[in-house]
Amino acid sequence: MKYRKLGNSELQVSEICLGSWLTFGSGIADEQAIACVERAFEAGINFIDTANVYGRGAAESFLGRVLRDRPRDSYVLATKVYFPMTSQDSGLSRVQIFKQLDASLARLETDYVDLYQCHRYDDTTPLEETMQALSDVVAAGKVRYIGFSEWPVDKIGVAQEMTGIERFVSSQPKYSMLQRDIEEDVIPYCSANGIGQIVWSPLAQGVLTGKYRGGQAPEGSRVTDPKMGSFFPKDFLKPKAAAAIDGLTEVAAAAGLTMAQLALAWVLRQPNVSSAIIGATRPEQVEENASAAGIVLSDETLAAIDTTLEPIIGL
Repeated sequence: MKYRKLGNSELQVSEICLGSWLTFGSGIADEQAIACVERAFEAGINFIDTANVYGRGAAESFLGRVLRDRPRDSYVLATKVYFPMTSQDSGLSRVQIFKQLDASLARLETDYVDLYQCHRYDDTTPLEETMQALSDVVAAGKVRYIGFSEWPVDKIGVAQEMTGIERFVSSQPKYSMLQRDIEEDVIPYCSANGIGQIVWSPLAQGVLTGKYRGGQAPEGSRVTDPKMGSFFPKDFLKPKAAAAIDGLTEVAAAAGLTMAQLALAWVLRQPNVSSAIIGATRPEQVEENASAAGIVLSDETLAAIDTTLEPIIGL
């Protein structure tokens, strides 16, 4: 495993981060999830990402049980706040940040989280209120660093320019070789301002693992699962997209890699990407994904990827 500094923080995070969205606490049995966590630590993964809304607290509670006997300084723990937990509890107001953080810490069975992230931007709360509340929980020792997910660049800029408050050290955007929007403005801004990317869906919900050949979903895959399939990007299974993505198998084979390794190495080629979040239902998936750390793609391979995908992403 290789490690990178997360933005301007002192955190050294593994290039591969173990995520818990749609899986831990709700999507798969606890025995499977425990096996995935154990394999992650064996592979050198030290970074675990969750959110209060995942399973409405179930993912955090699962991680609290699984991590309670591990030394707290042996892993980096990140969670998030924003989405509704009840009909009355959502957003990034001061009251909600304090309330939801305390609830997350209780479920995670820890006194602090290393990274507390705003899961989306809250248009209903003054940004000054949100940033002051985040600064106060850092001052209280409940949070070490703060970050955001899927914020527009202009709002990021306003937050970073405020005086007397904590600065963001991380951004959590969707990013894969099929979804490159952040390259236009988010990465340039963050790179210039000490904010590292923790990218989610680098495998496009499994599309870039090679399992959906010809756009067909094999039995037991995520898209066929009633709990995990609702967020699946089904457009990538349409004939034109599927044909282009199938072409990546030849690119991966020529590079001596699996499709998943190719996709993860591609996002990690960006210096501003600190870590890539993976989701897993089996420990073998964790092991394969972890093996992508440290892989450097050649210029020839990068060019072949772009040529293969040009028909569907308009490069």
